[in-house]
Amino acid sequence: MARAERRTRPRRRRMRRALPWVAGVLVLALAGGAAAAYQTGRLDDWFGDGSPAPLVAPVPGFTAPPVPTPRAVARTAPSPRPTERAVRRALGPALDDPHLADLRAVVAPLTGRPVLDDGHGVSTPASTLKLLTAAAALEVLGPDRTFATRVVADGRHGIVLVGGGDPFLESKQSTEGPARHDASLQTLAARTAKKLGSRGVTKVHLAFDTSLFSDPRVNPHWPKSYVPDDVVTPITALWADEGLDPDGSGRVFDPPATAAALFATYLRKNGVEVEPTVVEKKARANMPELARVTSLPVADIVERVLRYSDNEGAEVLAHHVGLEVEGEGSYAAGVRGVTTTLHGLGVDLRHATIQDGSGLSRHDRLDAETLVQVLQVSSSHDHPELRSVVTGLPVAAYDGSLGYRFDSSPGRGLVRAKTGTLTGTSALAGVTTDARGQALVFAFVSNHVKYAETLDTRAALDRLASALATCRC
Repeated sequence: MARAERRTRPRRRRMRRALPWVAGVLVLALAGGAAAAYQTGRLDDWFGDGSPAPLVAPVPGFTAPPVPTPRAVARTAPSPRPTERAVRRALGPALDDPHLADLRAVVAPLTGRPVLDDGHGVSTPASTLKLLTAAAALEVLGPDRTFATRVVADGRHGIVLVGGGDPFLESKQSTEGPARHDASLQTLAARTAKKLGSRGVTKVHLAFDTSLFSDPRVNPHWPKSYVPDDVVTPITALWADEGLDPDGSGRVFDPPATAAALFATYLRKNGVEVEPTVVEKKARANMPELARVTSLPVADIVERVLRYSDNEGAEVLAHHVGLEVEGEGSYAAGVRGVTTTLHGLGVDLRHATIQDGSGLSRHDRLDAETLVQVLQVSSSHDHPELRSVVTGLPVAAYDGSLGYRFDSSPGRGLVRAKTGTLTGTSALAGVTTDARGQALVFAFVSNHVKYAETLDTRAALDRLASALATCRC
């Protein structure tokens, strides 16, 4: 065996030496063939880029009939409209929960009339009213609209901080949130100082302008205790951190003056000396702009307002709607603007009484079907500009005002809804998809709730929404 192995080794070496020559010959042959194919047009045929000759020569004078479009192999099965019987059976005992005092319940598909309409009349909507404000703001302002907080020059050594109605203007630049959001007094001061430096100005006197919004700053239809009890900040076109005290102790007494003082502090940190007296003054239209910061787009503002039930943000949006529709940024103009806009969207407000943009007023009255109509319009393909009303709804057991609800419920992760809570009122309005894949819109509003039963009522509302999510309606 050893001799045979020794004999074969020279042959293997000769074969290995010959392989490169064989490969070279093959490559040259293939290259030559490819070149010839290219010259004759065959290469195009190989790769499907040419017009190959027909397999059979066409018969003179013959024209082939057009190829008909084939019918689809399978058609989409029609999705039947949910029935009242099926919805009522799914909700079952949850509808009769004794904690749901004076319940108004409306359930509907994404389009068309409700399939369940229990109770009657209008109710106090609490924060579910923010759905109306959000839809109106998106419709008249547009989802991409932003609001600018500016600094303008008042002579050589005077500057005016002009409020632009940014609901989420911050005092200090946050490292969280969207990267495009740089709206803070800290950033604005740095930009202003840089511009002043380029002009050789190192000392200024500062004023601030809140004239974009009109008085009153506190809604006359709110309980008088709301502001002193830190329930809500007076609404103004200029503030920082929604009027919350920087040390976290509550809300500041005068949000615009506090914002101006913070701005002065940041200017000083950037090397600009600021006179100690800061006054309120309306900027003239011809004052040149030195610097600005811009808010989040309205679509993002709406999502944040709905997700966290932000009262101040909702009222600022309503003021902007008033400016756009009525030419005035006030509570009354905001209500008129929201009402006019929703009428234009086909929402029925005949029996509604609206006093604010947040639902804080105990004098607000809405039919639950109005909430359903707003959600239907916002979900419609005809109104993509309103989509943030739906995407901003909190998700059950996941985020926002529903982050701590539906924990052990079959509706967790399946229900998106706006919450509403005032003393004596608990509400839930949103969307879900049932077990058949049918999208449903709902509004459940319970009034005259006993204070001691508030949590029980909230849990009962969660059970209603969960029943819809698991229903084969």
